[in-house]
This record gives sequence, C-alpha cells and structure tokens, in this order.
Amino acid sequence: MTELENFYFTKDEPIKGCLLALRDIILSQNKDITAAWKYGMPFFCYRGKMFCYLWVHKTLHQPYVGIVEGKRIEHPDLIQEKRARMKIMLLDANTDLPVEKVTYILQQVLNLYRSGTIKVK
Repeated sequence: MTELENFYFTKDEPIKGCLLALRDIILSQNKDITAAWKYGMPFFCYRGKMFCYLWVHKTLHQPYVGIVEGKRIEHPDLIQEKRARMKIMLLDANTDLPVEKVTYILQQVLNLYRSGTIKVK
C-alpha cells in the first residue's frame, strides 16, 4: 500500500469514509486534477499546480478540505485560522456531506486556475 492509500485506510470510521468521499468529489471536478502525496498529506493538483488537500483538524478531530489559494475565495464556510494563504472547510463526518457546497467551492477555486489568475503549467 502506498503512503497515499495508507493515509485513508488507517483512519477510523466515519472519518475514513468522509475522506474517501471527499477524494472522489475532488477528483470528479475536472479530468486535469490528480492525486499526489506531498508534505506527508494527500494533495490534489490541477495541471501540476497544488489545488487542495485533505486533512483532519488536530484539535477538533474533524476532516477538512484545505484550499491552497483560499485567501482568494470568499465563502462563509471557509476558515482562515492562522494561515496566510490557505483556508479550510471543516466537515462533520457524522452527517451527510454537503456535496453541492463542496463542489461550488472547488469550482470557484478551479475558475482561478482556468482563468489564468493562478498560473498553471
């Protein structure tokens, strides 16, 4: 098993299921999104440029999607905390994922890459 696969499968339910579902949602947004293992966590890249990542919040123990260029997106569900560039979207693994909301935010970020606001390879 790769480190990337190991990340998901060492988590307990319901967090494991939530993270796997988020992975599928992210990868389904665009054919140019690929999964990668960077900085000891699962990252997703758009045409080779870091786009977002998945992690579990240290103190809240909730899974989240980290948006690399989050500072460029305004949405009430995105939290900056002490990050300069990134924002996160915390999710409750015990409830249904807000798929439409996650998709909307991911598409907003993808538009930054597609429009050339964020340069890609």
